[in-house]
Amino acid sequence: MRFLAHWNREEMIEKEFIFEFPYKEGLKKVRKLLKTDYDPTVLWVWSTMQARAVIEILKSCEREFGEEGQRVVYEALKRVGREVVEQMISKTKFEGLNEMEAVSFFATLVNTIAYASVEKPWVEGDEVMGFDIIWCPHQDVYSAFDCRVQRYFVQGMLEALREKYEKETGRELTFQVKFEKTIPAGDDVCRFVIWKAEKEDIDEWERYTELLNRRALELARK
Repeated sequence: MRFLAHWNREEMIEKEFIFEFPYKEGLKKVRKLLKTDYDPTVLWVWSTMQARAVIEILKSCEREFGEEGQRVVYEALKRVGREVVEQMISKTKFEGLNEMEAVSFFATLVNTIAYASVEKPWVEGDEVMGFDIIWCPHQDVYSAFDCRVQRYFVQGMLEALREKYEKETGRELTFQVKFEKTIPAGDDVCRFVIWKAEKEDIDEWERYTELLNRRALELARK
């Protein structure tokens, strides 16, 4: 475990929140490479090309195959999101953390490692919290609508978190997540709000994903 220079959450250290970096074998080689004269900014170029490829694959499948093409890509990205998180929280212990701490710490892992972003977490009482993304690697390349791809990754990530937390603690996670604004849409930050909800409430994240998917298929048909 190594804490990041762009990350300042002392409470995670105090709570002994353990995590793992995903894809560890490849990461070891990259860290060795970064001690040479290798220019790390080209990693941004390379990853941006991969991100653009995902967008184009998704849009092409929606145009050519409609709802079924969209579903295939959606499920594939969910599996990748699950894969990343399962590796990151393989040694994490949730006992001793309340639900909001567990979710907030988890969000920091996703934001600062999986998405390589700079975040500012915040808390409003015992039942509402969230975070602002101050900088995201995709903000100057993705359109606001393209950001739906990140939702697909996150869906798999949330599923992995819920399963791990519930198996370990015997309790269900009852939080919900929504975004209020995004940088690609012209805002100063990407703001996400997380709150405790009733079990019977409609999943806000999934509901909005479905709306975006329907809109994407409408655009593809045009």
